[in-house]
Amino acid sequence: MTSNTSATDVRRLLNKVPEITVSFWVIKVLATTVGETFADYLTETLGMTLTAATLIVGALLVITLVAQFRAPRYVAPAYWLAVVLISVVGTLITDNLVESYGVPLWMTTAVFAIALGLTFAVWYRTEHTLSIHSITSTRREAFYWLAILFTFALGTAAGDLLAEKLGLGYFASAVIFAAAIGVVALAHYRFHLGAVLSFWIAYVLTRPLGASIGDLLSQPRADGGLGLGTTTTSLIFLATIAVIVVYLTLTKRDVETAAPDGLDELDELDELDELDEFDQLDA
Repeated sequence: MTSNTSATDVRRLLNKVPEITVSFWVIKVLATTVGETFADYLTETLGMTLTAATLIVGALLVITLVAQFRAPRYVAPAYWLAVVLISVVGTLITDNLVESYGVPLWMTTAVFAIALGLTFAVWYRTEHTLSIHSITSTRREAFYWLAILFTFALGTAAGDLLAEKLGLGYFASAVIFAAAIGVVALAHYRFHLGAVLSFWIAYVLTRPLGASIGDLLSQPRADGGLGLGTTTTSLIFLATIAVIVVYLTLTKRDVETAAPDGLDELDELDELDELDEFDQLDA
């Protein structure tokens, strides 16, 4: 076995995240919508307290993440179940801080933005990469999921800040965040904004986009929503996620593979992109 083949085998076995395709972003937005509506379903429809809901879903998330960490490679059902649950937990954490402890939305937004920034800084200083093409160790995966948690909590706070505190409404907020994602896509494809930076900015922005869509669909018409309710909205989006994940599991279209000769080059390009982006930020 050649050294290149060995490297490719390790990559295929150990890279723990899916290929970034259209299906990735579709499920991501659907999952963030479920995070908003299912959290509301637990607390409003089922009558759970925010603390109880957080503890229950948090326990399910821990179990799922244990399975995710123990898996030797990316497995679509385990990965996307973790994303859905962490979306719900991120929503509940923010709601708990705001509603149970009276922390203002602007403060939660600022705190989670700082926490996410610090996570990226420590991750980069420790691993010298933020590329999702290289989630090949337990430590990198831990950084990855911690960053994901903070993106969901931050997105919830930012979305609620715009839609509710600033009074823009759910539809206007969704349009604003969708437009912001469009700007990032344009900057990436037209003006060559680095892939790593583009990915993480878009990842953060899809959270408040999904939350705004979820509230728009589920909240009563009197509150600016379409009145579908949290139960119906959650079921529709969960069913859609399940169908797509089953399709991906069967076809493996989102399993990242790389030609042996291109593996090191891909990692090197990612790291060069990151160095350029961080140099720009430092400047």
